[in-house]
Amino acid sequence: MSTNQVVVVPYPGRGHLNPLLNLCHLLSSKLNQHNNHTTIFTVVVTEEWLGFLSQNQVQSNVQFVTIPNVLPSEQNRGLDMITFLTAVKNNMKGPFEAVLDKMEVKVTLIVADATMMWPFEVANKRNIPVAAYSPMSGQMFSVMHHVDLLESNNQLYADVSERGKESIDYIPGISSLTIADIPMYLHGGIGQMFKNLLSNLFDIINKANYVLISTVYELEPKVIDALRVRLQIPIYTSGPNIPYSQNKPNPSLHETAYFTWLDSKPPRTVLYVSLGSFLSVSSDEMDEIAAGLTQSGVNFLWVARGETSHFKEMCGEKGMVVEWCDQLRVLSHSSIGGFWTHCGWNSVKESLFSGVPMLTFPIVIDQPLNSKEIIEDWKIGKNMRKEAQVFKRDKIAEVVRVFMDSKSVERIEMMERAKKLQKACQDSVAEGGSAYKDLDAFVKEIVKEQIK
Repeated sequence: MSTNQVVVVPYPGRGHLNPLLNLCHLLSSKLNQHNNHTTIFTVVVTEEWLGFLSQNQVQSNVQFVTIPNVLPSEQNRGLDMITFLTAVKNNMKGPFEAVLDKMEVKVTLIVADATMMWPFEVANKRNIPVAAYSPMSGQMFSVMHHVDLLESNNQLYADVSERGKESIDYIPGISSLTIADIPMYLHGGIGQMFKNLLSNLFDIINKANYVLISTVYELEPKVIDALRVRLQIPIYTSGPNIPYSQNKPNPSLHETAYFTWLDSKPPRTVLYVSLGSFLSVSSDEMDEIAAGLTQSGVNFLWVARGETSHFKEMCGEKGMVVEWCDQLRVLSHSSIGGFWTHCGWNSVKESLFSGVPMLTFPIVIDQPLNSKEIIEDWKIGKNMRKEAQVFKRDKIAEVVRVFMDSKSVERIEMMERAKKLQKACQDSVAEGGSAYKDLDAFVKEIVKEQIK
């Protein structure tokens, strides 16, 4: 039996690495079930990120090789994103090519994060087929691909403080947006700073053989259909790319303090709060959040990384504060009735997969666009900043109480819609579902490349 190799190149960030690893595990399982070749997936990560991976993220036929860190400490990238993006652009290509030079097993495909250009240049130079992987939503991919339309309508790099409410209604497959909804690196002076550091999806599509988007077709059918019409290469929805296969009852986990606490709460009465692992909120806002949550009288489980002792003192018996939790299992717990989220796409997908409405708190990048989908397209959430108007504890408490009110007609309708979306997400990854069929089709393409 011959052995082939798929080389996988994630952008060095948790929100990019985790979904791509989940995709590798899915593809590995599919390939090695239906193929007379052995296929190894080799994931190229920086030294620091290899140290952050847990053992349950490693499985047979998925291996790791390292290249040097792009900065002395990649966990501090949020302090200076421009510097980090510059380092990703300039410092990874050479070490990656050196890794390829040493590989003994034939590389039949490269799968690379679509936020980076250099892997596609390397693949083309070496005549290796390459797939562009987008860890963000279909809408986000489409907005980035249609920057030409934004430019021709004089809305690319517009000043959001002056023109944020202007409508954008000409991107195929996307309902009306505003300038404020699109990513911050398409805004004003900030956009100009980012312009040369982030991938131009026009150029990537010209260099890629396939596109994989980490979404579920039923969540974004119009935008996926429009992209398939516009682009001349195959587009696959790869599904949520979250660890749903590991999300099974685990009695030992319920010895964990936060699960024991959740077990003691009535169904759908707990608000889960997590504002991300990367770009967070100010300390003053965190104090207002802690006070507002406590004042609301609602049960809440809050992941407040690095600051738990301070907030534990503030939050009283209605709240539990932890530094980390198993998020997908928490969202799937029967006591969870809402998710206050920064709207990172991975968190959004886990909430959708669990049927949980969202209280949105977008900060940067794709988060405002994800919030727009949650509230306007799917109608399963509220925007905390807009609802609170003045971000102070009294208003926060009021918004939380209204959002979690089990007798509210609006909340009951949100829950019903969330359950329908949950079914769509779960059906998509089951045999015969949209993501299941798309990945089967992509696997057939990989097999074709292996036998050439």
